[in-house]
Amino acid sequence: MNLTRRSFLKISAVAGGGFLLGLYESQVGVAQARGGFAAPPIEPRAFVKIAPDGKVTILAKNPEAGQGVKTMLPMLIAEELDVDWKDVKVELAEGEAKLYGFQFLGGSTSTPMNWDPLRRVGAAWRQMLVTAAADTWGVPASECETSAGRVHHAASGRTLGYGELVAKTASLTLPALDSVKLKDPARYTIIGASRSGVDNRAIVTGRPLFGIDVEPAGVLHAVVVKCPVFGGTVKTANTGEVEKLPGVWKVMVVAGTLTNDTVLPLNPGLEPGVAILAETWWQAQAARASLKVEWSLGPGVKQSSANFEQRANAALKQPFGQVVGAYGNVDAALDGATKVLEAVYSYPFLPHNTLEPQGSTASYKDGKLEIWSTTQDPAAVRRLTARVTGISGPDVTIHMVRAGGAFGRRYVNDTDVEAAWLSKQVGRPVKVTWSREDDMTHDSYRPAGTIGLKAGLDAQGRVVAWREHFVTFGDGKRTILNGGIELHDFPAGYVPAFQLGMSNSIPLSIRTGPLRAPGANGQAFVLQSFLDELAFAAGRDPLDLQLELLSRVPAAGFNFQPHNPFGSTDPERLRGVLETVAEMSDWRKRGKEQGRGMGIAAVFYHGSYFAEVAEVSVDAQSRITVRQIWAAGDMGSPVINPREAENQAFGGIIDGLSQMDQEITLANGVVQQENFDKQPLMRMSQTPKIEVRFCKTEFPPSGLGEPMLPPVIPAVTNAVFAATGRRIRTLPLRRSGFSFA
Repeated sequence: MNLTRRSFLKISAVAGGGFLLGLYESQVGVAQARGGFAAPPIEPRAFVKIAPDGKVTILAKNPEAGQGVKTMLPMLIAEELDVDWKDVKVELAEGEAKLYGFQFLGGSTSTPMNWDPLRRVGAAWRQMLVTAAADTWGVPASECETSAGRVHHAASGRTLGYGELVAKTASLTLPALDSVKLKDPARYTIIGASRSGVDNRAIVTGRPLFGIDVEPAGVLHAVVVKCPVFGGTVKTANTGEVEKLPGVWKVMVVAGTLTNDTVLPLNPGLEPGVAILAETWWQAQAARASLKVEWSLGPGVKQSSANFEQRANAALKQPFGQVVGAYGNVDAALDGATKVLEAVYSYPFLPHNTLEPQGSTASYKDGKLEIWSTTQDPAAVRRLTARVTGISGPDVTIHMVRAGGAFGRRYVNDTDVEAAWLSKQVGRPVKVTWSREDDMTHDSYRPAGTIGLKAGLDAQGRVVAWREHFVTFGDGKRTILNGGIELHDFPAGYVPAFQLGMSNSIPLSIRTGPLRAPGANGQAFVLQSFLDELAFAAGRDPLDLQLELLSRVPAAGFNFQPHNPFGSTDPERLRGVLETVAEMSDWRKRGKEQGRGMGIAAVFYHGSYFAEVAEVSVDAQSRITVRQIWAAGDMGSPVINPREAENQAFGGIIDGLSQMDQEITLANGVVQQENFDKQPLMRMSQTPKIEVRFCKTEFPPSGLGEPMLPPVIPAVTNAVFAATGRRIRTLPLRRSGFSFA
């Protein structure tokens, strides 16, 4: 199934368009039901460099922000190239789609998109090297074999290293990638073996690797002071006075290129403000204390979180703005139900909290531009730069630099365009670095949401009806980015009568965008918590309720689920992870003890399946201690780098726990949380014991960067209910009277 313009518009009208927009603009096909993507063409010779001494350099094509693809993707090439991993050096590629195809970090797509193409790159190189050796010896290529960077001819006992053959490969025609023979997985020596991250030693010894470390000769350091209300513009500023301060080189007003559209695009352009350029970042940052700006605040000043809550609650009392998906007769099923439950859940705006704040470096000279970027999408940097500066195509070089965290924030390339625009204005290299306060108050936030739910149970405690009203932000016709509802989320399709509606008429001035596991990181909390409520009301084990739902034949009228670009939920795979995590945690033998409890939750997200069980204790002051998390994941097989996979699972679970205690609120259009004192991250002392198990199934490997996060939140809130009898329907925790111990 290909993602056409028509189907893209149909999906994005509901889903908010954020992730699919990136896929569509980058011309990437939709995932097939059994995994895999149709990707743009690549140039295999660009990925591999072999030195005469046999040392091999493999370029990692995608951005790296801690998720491990800089190690994992070259492992795919190295395996099929048949080299010894110790002889491999890894470098990040430049941002150049003509050579490397689709370069993108996000959506847990790096594995499914590259699993087949990059193995074929390695196999194509191996075939050329075998051909070169066979020609040298005058023997058939079929008599030659490879191992550890050498070609062997068993019949004559001759052998040649790749370094001795590489010059001859330059004159050979590269074989078509779809024609090369891939290795038998039984012969894998690299794939499936744990490998340390190629940058680990450099990171722990403090070598400069990150975007914040880039500093070309002659660079000016810049801070860009923006209006506290997003989209506000400069009326007056004392630029002349600030320009006289020590180290300050220039101060200028940035008019910006933002539109007045209330449903902002992912990369809206150059935000208005005042730029201070100095010889050091600290001089620029110190000078901003003397900057006096009179702002034209714009319509955003009227917005507040209190007003959002009032409008959301009012919308829940009205009919849906639009019906997203429905089948069966929900009204009749509810009327005939033995028991009917209703609940309202809500979750807040969230920041990304990348530990490396946003920043970028650019150098404009003689009509050409270089950008050192931590972007998740270098092609988007090129497009945005062209729009704002008029420089594009071969005149722009994008150097991808390792990022200290991304989580969706670095899709929004605001610092790249600031650095590029400023460098063109002043004719010198410019390095833009945001402070933590800049980053937290001008983020592209995970959208907040409010969901009203109503469901019916029959006399046997089975779910027979489900109605869901999702209230979000938009102009009534269009939804803010990543503020839409997931069409395919379980239990949709497994309840006899189902209706999903949305209202999207709350205007919003701040910018939104994807955050790790977009959509699911809020909505899984709601859906999996409400399923737990239904199980309790029915007097059933929550695990049994989910397993029974998954044993049903999907409803005949459920025709909107296939729009999910990662395929439909496979009930057997979801059952598999639920049963595995139940066995891991001894779920069936859990005790009932006041102040201590266990909760379970599961999701299908971006091609992968995760189920998690949390064990918590809650003291008399409502302080939660998360004692242990068990997680079972099905990402197909093989698990390419088990050590990094486990690390990703740990990190995603801890990230999800941190999100439970965070929020972004507005008052008079101004973000109220400016730093980590009001945006806590989970401490080492609060981190639970985590046990992860991967269920290897006969499906191509899928992604892991995101799907382990969503289930941990409802697993914990369901465990809190088991421990206390108090239901958490609103996040962050303090809104429901709880906190982490």
